[in-house]
Amino acid sequence: MYIGVPKEIKKDEFRVSMTPAGVRELTKASHSVYVQKGAGEGSGFCDEAYQNAGAILLGSAKEIFDASEMIVKVKEPIASEYELFKPNQTLFTYLHLAADRAQTDFLLAKGIRAFSYETLEVNGRLPLLEPMSEVAGKMASLMASVHLGRYQGGSGLLVGGVVGTHRAKVMILGGGVAGKAAAEVAAGLGADVSILDINTQRLHYLADVLPANVTTLYSSSETILALLKEVDIVIGTVLIPGAKAPKLITKEMLGVMKKGSVLVDVSIDQGGCFETSRPTTHTNPTYVEEGIIHYCVANMPGAYPQTSTQALTNATLVYIKDLAKYGAEDICKHKPLMRSALNTYDGVLYNKAVGEAHAIESK
Repeated sequence: MYIGVPKEIKKDEFRVSMTPAGVRELTKASHSVYVQKGAGEGSGFCDEAYQNAGAILLGSAKEIFDASEMIVKVKEPIASEYELFKPNQTLFTYLHLAADRAQTDFLLAKGIRAFSYETLEVNGRLPLLEPMSEVAGKMASLMASVHLGRYQGGSGLLVGGVVGTHRAKVMILGGGVAGKAAAEVAAGLGADVSILDINTQRLHYLADVLPANVTTLYSSSETILALLKEVDIVIGTVLIPGAKAPKLITKEMLGVMKKGSVLVDVSIDQGGCFETSRPTTHTNPTYVEEGIIHYCVANMPGAYPQTSTQALTNATLVYIKDLAKYGAEDICKHKPLMRSALNTYDGVLYNKAVGEAHAIESK
């Protein structure tokens, strides 16, 4: 198969969808890999490394799309890339369609055979979302700590405190991969952490593996509201695979929080779990609403592209190889688990949660 790796052009995005090592694995399997010149520079991978791995370097995104049967990306296509796609071309990337009607309409209208990293499910896990969730979760506590500083507009409270002072209180909504990672870092910084989830089995696990300064709580609107009055940081990591994130904190609820507190919405790619959330960028990561700092960067792992690109390729490569081997036409027959990754195919929507989000019929 002819596989294309274009340079990511979303604002402040420095990841690339494949490392040179990943390219080498594909070329060894007799596939042709086209890599756009400069695509890996932001992640620390030079053109020469890709060339040495067997890639064919092309100068423009148009050349990549024209030459390729399958496009492998990191982030969802943005509007300026729509015209580059060929009808019925295969796409494998993060899509987040439930929060993006325009992209959904484009993929259907163009007949793109789109497979999504974040909806691929294996034994109840989301293996292609997990590495980026871990990066984003760890970042969430670090970024919250920074923006709690007075010069960033925060209350001026040091997260771990020092002898004779209070340490920050952190509430984490969602006990999945991102929530667990956020709790580990926040606890490591010395914060007083509460992590909330509605899965009691998961809460038992978290109670066993997390440090003593992390409390596990069953999530309810009453518990969230009670904690909001006390906490300095809220990190939202809730996820319903493929669907829009539920709004767990309303604008009205911000009124009970301490001014200068920080909200970090890791769920922003799926629409955000705070009513007042809107996507931001690494260049302008925050805004203030009701006296509360909001950090809602839509591609958080892009801040650490070397780590993120390596982790992403480690997770995606086996599935990219399968798609290249069997093609979009036969992949679900030979690898049934890829049905969960399939979102659109030749003008038909195959994700129920996306269909419900946009009132579109799905199969």
